[in-house]
Amino acid sequence: MRAAARWTQAHLTAHRPAAVLTALATAGITISLLLATALFAYAADPWQRAFTQSSGAHVWIHTQGGAPAGSLAGLDEVRATSGPFRTVRTTASLQPGDARATLELRGAAKRPTTAAPQIVAGRWLDANTDAAATKGIVLESSVARAMWAKPGDTIVLSGFAAHLRVVGVADTAEVTFRAGETPGVAWVLPSTLDASDAGRDQRGRTIGLQLGDAADTDYVVQRAVTRLGADQITDVSTWRQAKAAAEGDNQLLGRLLGLFGLGALLAAALAVVGAISTRIRGHLRDISILKAIGFTPGQVVRMFVALHLGLALLGVALGALLTQVVGTLVPGRIGEAMALWRQLPGHAWLTLVISGGVVAFIGAATCLAAWRAGRVPPVPVARAATAAGGRASALTRRALGLRVPPALVLGWRGAFHRPLRSSAAVARLAVPLLLITIALGAWTTLDRFTSHPENVGLPAALTARSDTLGDRELRQLLGSQREMTAYPGAEVQALVPGQTGTITLRGLGTDARPYPGAVVEGRAAHGPDEAVAGQGLLDLLDARVGDWVRMTVAGRPHVLHIVGRSIETTDGGRVVSTTLDTLREGDSDDAAPRADAPPRPDFYQLVLRRGADPDSARESLSKASAGRLEVRETPNPADQLSAVRAVSVGLIAVLTLIGLVELATTVGAGVRDRSRDLLALRAVGLTPRQITAVIVSATAFITLAAALAGTTLGVLASQWLINLQGRASGWGAGIAQRPAPGILLLVIVVAVLIAATAAVLPAARAARRRLADSATDLL
Repeated sequence: MRAAARWTQAHLTAHRPAAVLTALATAGITISLLLATALFAYAADPWQRAFTQSSGAHVWIHTQGGAPAGSLAGLDEVRATSGPFRTVRTTASLQPGDARATLELRGAAKRPTTAAPQIVAGRWLDANTDAAATKGIVLESSVARAMWAKPGDTIVLSGFAAHLRVVGVADTAEVTFRAGETPGVAWVLPSTLDASDAGRDQRGRTIGLQLGDAADTDYVVQRAVTRLGADQITDVSTWRQAKAAAEGDNQLLGRLLGLFGLGALLAAALAVVGAISTRIRGHLRDISILKAIGFTPGQVVRMFVALHLGLALLGVALGALLTQVVGTLVPGRIGEAMALWRQLPGHAWLTLVISGGVVAFIGAATCLAAWRAGRVPPVPVARAATAAGGRASALTRRALGLRVPPALVLGWRGAFHRPLRSSAAVARLAVPLLLITIALGAWTTLDRFTSHPENVGLPAALTARSDTLGDRELRQLLGSQREMTAYPGAEVQALVPGQTGTITLRGLGTDARPYPGAVVEGRAAHGPDEAVAGQGLLDLLDARVGDWVRMTVAGRPHVLHIVGRSIETTDGGRVVSTTLDTLREGDSDDAAPRADAPPRPDFYQLVLRRGADPDSARESLSKASAGRLEVRETPNPADQLSAVRAVSVGLIAVLTLIGLVELATTVGAGVRDRSRDLLALRAVGLTPRQITAVIVSATAFITLAAALAGTTLGVLASQWLINLQGRASGWGAGIAQRPAPGILLLVIVVAVLIAATAAVLPAARAARRRLADSATDLL
């Protein structure tokens, strides 16, 4: 035991720089994985962020008006409550005749501290200001978007004699508004609620329960039902339902970040394996000496395992400590992510799992390599003092005969004359480059959404509607704008036979002027009863391009021929689009227009000319209409996924660090292998400078092979993964965009230059070693 400890101490003393670098590399890997996890939690789970920031409730209980909902605060599992609030169910619209949204109005004298609505626009209710003739209301953000409402707008509510003014818009961690399914949430003063003439069946109470343990949700719901009575509870919603609904809108971001995080873990694992294997292979002579003086194979294995596990534990502890102490001080998104992550329930155990996983993997890799070290014979095997690899191949001799520089020829031969070892080095270097290429592919795809939205189903930059302008006046106003083309449109909710949910039936453009949508399969809809559908709709109906589908709108059937598949980024791709003429014909009986058919389109989609600025176009329309035209920018998924750009930069930096660690291992192994060939290389007349060039070119060739393999496979993998996610999310395949060839070439060139630069100094030192110094390398 004492001898093993003394050997370990002597080994660390003799290889102090290498030990420090190994510990720092492990710390860097740990920091990378922890930061990637924090960024994933921050960017891919906005519901969790909203829940944490608002101190959200785990359970929302909706009861009859006379139920003692406040008694639920006395349950042992309840830590805090929000409410109970008196509620009124009503419908709201911006103007009479507009599309209406169902609201649950909650009477709140002050902003609650538990499940506190987070104001994103405007302000909260003020009893001194909002009790006037025009009373105030705060809308939850999802219902505000559905109603096109913003602070300052006046809305009409059924059952209220006076109109209400929107004073604020807020985010919550509750189940968001879905037309026809979930009512939107709004807050008013209790005095405003008293002014409603709603009947008893429209009045109720709502209370939010924050639990000490989120796992007790189902049990608490059962206790609430037992205490109040099943007949008194009208609805129950939990944090799991809200989270599932919110995650459905962020699957692409979450899966991309999850893929990058797992890829970084794989690349880090391979780098650690390569470093440990190379380190043990470089000390075969020392292992033989240890066995010669009496060490057993088990003792050798335990010494190496203890040594590398100690370095791993030191590195992991250092990385975790730096992440916890310094992580929140980093400015920008990383600091915010770390601050939020430290407040999440699973932060402590997840940190331990990641740190323990790094140590466990290094331990497993060390055990495998140490087991090989235990099999080293106690008598070292002599190596020939000639260049390894045997006689030069015919290709090598031919290249030398063609006056190709000997450094390149011998460097190529030195890089690949041991196929198994060279393939392993190429594979380990290729993995970080493959993941970097996938990250670049995701970045390029987002740029496509931003710079060329017309290619991903978003040709219209603006949507315009007006409640005061007549249709003819509106068309004349839009037609006078030279920088845009207006296409009339309308949307209705349709029910598919056999389905409990609804889909969106959209009419855009006319037969004379079709809407320029992006069709990635089949063709655009031209004739009557023709339509294009999103991938989500095709999956829902188990249909394909060329099928006929039947749907019902307000009891009237619509039968459409799906002639193409379009990229649809809204409603999970459950959208079928046809012309406005076909939509109106479907609303008529025997081709005769109905008396109650809408006399005008619901909105106009505005397609701008290339180079036109949406903000300038919107301001121009607002001025031309004297403020009577409401113009909004078309939502772009790239806006919600903007965090991918920042995270991609960080992950590319992490992958670059991992690649540098692996590159250092490759350079060290190459220099050690070429050092054994110094006698042979000098015997054939190579100068120290030429020997340096041989070692540098060998490293560059390995890196070049890894860069070519990594970028090629990365392009294919990014195309497949992004299109696979597009299909799974309902958007459909066809959204992926390859990185530009110039970017890929730049990645390859930079990788080779870094490798060559990193190999110059170690190669020069090895080439200038005296021949006597190299004699010990022959054993």
